[in-house]
Amino acid sequence: MQLQISHTTHYQYDKPVDYALQRVHLRPMNMDIQEVNSWALEIDGGRIEASYKDHYGNHSDLISTDPGVRTLAITATGIVTTRDTSGIVGKIYGRAPLWHFLQTTSFTVAGPKIRALSKIVKQSDDHLSGLHALSSAILESVPYKLGETDTKSKAEEVMGIGSGVCQDHAHIFIAAARAAGLPARYVSGYLMMNDRIDQDASHAWAEVHLEELGWVGFDVSNAISPDEKYVRIAVGRDTRDAAPIKGMRLGDSDETMIVSLQVQQ
Repeated sequence: MQLQISHTTHYQYDKPVDYALQRVHLRPMNMDIQEVNSWALEIDGGRIEASYKDHYGNHSDLISTDPGVRTLAITATGIVTTRDTSGIVGKIYGRAPLWHFLQTTSFTVAGPKIRALSKIVKQSDDHLSGLHALSSAILESVPYKLGETDTKSKAEEVMGIGSGVCQDHAHIFIAAARAAGLPARYVSGYLMMNDRIDQDASHAWAEVHLEELGWVGFDVSNAISPDEKYVRIAVGRDTRDAAPIKGMRLGDSDETMIVSLQVQQ
């Protein structure tokens, strides 16, 4: 499937900004399950200071603002050809070893509720079936709902809230898989939806490493494994590692952010 993507993040500051620096993951990976046909990253109000591949293999750009700006717009556009592998990414490894994806982060601490979920995997006849059952159990316990959590919400905390979004589902799944002894990682990217072109945000899901298959993806929010409608952007231990945009700025200005995203065939 050939997917066309346009993703703009627009910042508005109430005072001139002396300096701000953003680390962005907005360039898709070239790999067996997806081929980047064309891609461009445009900056209005700043410039790309450096581009590199991080230790996860993610394409990273450091973007600085022009001195005294009041607005910054970062726009990624391009075309990616994808294929359906039933969520199996395979035995593809970067510089980060598998044990690194067993490490707990502040977003993925497994408290009592998540440790109880991890027993679904531990007690299953095979890990793959157990992980699918885990995904279903998470969605049943934590239905998808906007506005109940935020970008700082932790996995065990969300279990107590009882609802969440794709970031929360991914963190809970990752925490439970690690508690069951399996390497797991967070994936950020795009998803083409059947009922709309315009979206409010990028998407997130999880991957677990199985000895026989390599990395396998699970989208808890949509109760499926990623198919040809998905485009991978970045991976990491949690959202901080794989976030499309993360940054800092100097000064006391307040900002507002508007995201415009279109994904279509």
